[in-house]
Amino acid sequence: MSGRDKATNQMKEQQRKQGAGGILTTGHGAPIGDKLNSMSIGPRGPLLLQDHVLLEEMAHFDRERIPERVVHAKGAGAFGYFEVTHDISKYCKAAVFSKVGKQTPLAVRFSTVGGESGSADTARDPRGFAIKFYTEEGNWDCVGNNTPIFFIRDPLLFPSFIHTQKRNPATHLKDPDMFWDFISLMPMTTHQVSFLFSDRGTPDGYRFMNGYGSHTFKMVNGDNEAVYCKFHYKTDQGIKCFDRHQADEMAKKDPDYAIRDLYNAIAEGNFPTWTMFIQVMTFEEAENWEFNPFDLTKVWPHS
Repeated sequence: MSGRDKATNQMKEQQRKQGAGGILTTGHGAPIGDKLNSMSIGPRGPLLLQDHVLLEEMAHFDRERIPERVVHAKGAGAFGYFEVTHDISKYCKAAVFSKVGKQTPLAVRFSTVGGESGSADTARDPRGFAIKFYTEEGNWDCVGNNTPIFFIRDPLLFPSFIHTQKRNPATHLKDPDMFWDFISLMPMTTHQVSFLFSDRGTPDGYRFMNGYGSHTFKMVNGDNEAVYCKFHYKTDQGIKCFDRHQADEMAKKDPDYAIRDLYNAIAEGNFPTWTMFIQVMTFEEAENWEFNPFDLTKVWPHS
């Protein structure tokens, strides 16, 4: 057992921490004397409806499967904290940014986007990068991807675009013609497709990729002065990607590679970190900018 990784040993580790003993109970707390046998009339007789332990077990089993999400069906989550390192109160009055050194608990979920729940972690795909900040003013959700841009700028096209990555309803097979027809007929996708078909489209797990809020947001300061902003999360581990052949090989060896890598790194105390940055643009700059600053297919120049 000692030679196995932390993720594989999770059950044994939990057992070690919990210790022996403990009482099994039903969902409403009644102790269970026997969880290995159903009640029956005699050793070979029919089972009894009065066996509420059996009925509850079956009821839970029938209802425990939650339908998977249309997108971002497969992913991995972790808890951590956000710490303010620079004063941005001149841009934003939110309590989460109120003072240097302030820490706010958060949850983050990384995910693949187009694949099904059983798909390989190393598939060529954008990666979701969603953060929930548990602030004293309420929960702040900032969802995003590992790319600063997206395929489309008009949400009307989103269902059609996602359908191109799903199964053809006539054959129940993935259909590359659907995807490439959409891409070739929509030039706005070129920026994201160029990103996706570089090695950045197959990151080495979740720890070695950046995250982006992607969209343009608005911040308001204590004087009710507003600016537009972009959020960026730069990995402190450095960017690390698979090439096409490595990604394909890992899909065969361990399709859950990214989940396993994240779990094991945290379990071993090798906690991944990201540094959060903002870009700001005044309303005046936005009015006079060379392109629409809300266009999700373009990036604001870092200069």
